[in-house]
Amino acid sequence: MDLRELETFCAVVETGGVSRAAARLHRAQSSVTVRIRQLEMSLGVNLFERNGRVLRLTAAGDALLGYADRLLGLAEEARAAVRLDTVCGRLRLGAMESVAASRLPRPLAEFHHRYPEVMVELQTAPSRELIARLQAGTLDAAIVGDEVDNARFTRVPLYEEELVLVAAAGSALLEDPRRLNGKTLLVFYGQGCAYRRRLEQWLQTLRVVPARMLEFASYHAILAAAAAGVGVSLVPRSVLKIYPQRDALSLSEVPARVARLRTLLAMPRTLHSPTLTRLAEALRADATRSASSGKPR
Repeated sequence: MDLRELETFCAVVETGGVSRAAARLHRAQSSVTVRIRQLEMSLGVNLFERNGRVLRLTAAGDALLGYADRLLGLAEEARAAVRLDTVCGRLRLGAMESVAASRLPRPLAEFHHRYPEVMVELQTAPSRELIARLQAGTLDAAIVGDEVDNARFTRVPLYEEELVLVAAAGSALLEDPRRLNGKTLLVFYGQGCAYRRRLEQWLQTLRVVPARMLEFASYHAILAAAAAGVGVSLVPRSVLKIYPQRDALSLSEVPARVARLRTLLAMPRTLHSPTLTRLAEALRADATRSASSGKPR
């Protein structure tokens, strides 16, 4: 088992097939097939179930995937360490969907312009899922809205988000949060969203019980549903500012203890990489500029 075999294995899993993996790796399909066979022979197990051209991970393949990601990450860290201050390679960054949409385009563009040899892979997910990926070693860093274990992670404070209630323009539901009792809430999918938990906890203190919660995978969809009168949501003002149909929405401020939420860049304390250090510096600088200007950059 060598790194090239593991790289090929991960590429096949991520792209969903040998031909697409070959295109990504700029290799012949036969070369990809040979490396997968060699990896299976060295491990003594089948990593894929083959049904024609369709490949599915076996239990052994699924178990290997997490280790392969970590081994490749360690290899990249080792390369960076011996190159001293060379900033290059792959960097796996996670972020909440709202942050990815409203905060990251400018600093990532600036970072790419300054360090073109770095390939940033951006993954979006709710905060708790991102923390789980950090712990599993499938992410190098993540921007989250939750507190993280200080013993395991280095934390860099970034953006302070202001959360506001949104509904269709002129909606009476925003006049008093108690009017949300028996109504519909629009939330991000899953229980790992920091904003969703903030809304649920606040309504519990008010003894407000919504009739239903509709889950969405993007804030653009949440805002569109709110504008159409489907329900009410709690969203970052930074996301609202980039929504093109803002005139179709009304908003209402909430108490400061509910509204204010600081996002953090979390990185494993065991990971030391010049590339990651430069990215953290770029994000912190952008967050400082954003705070001084009073608006998301």
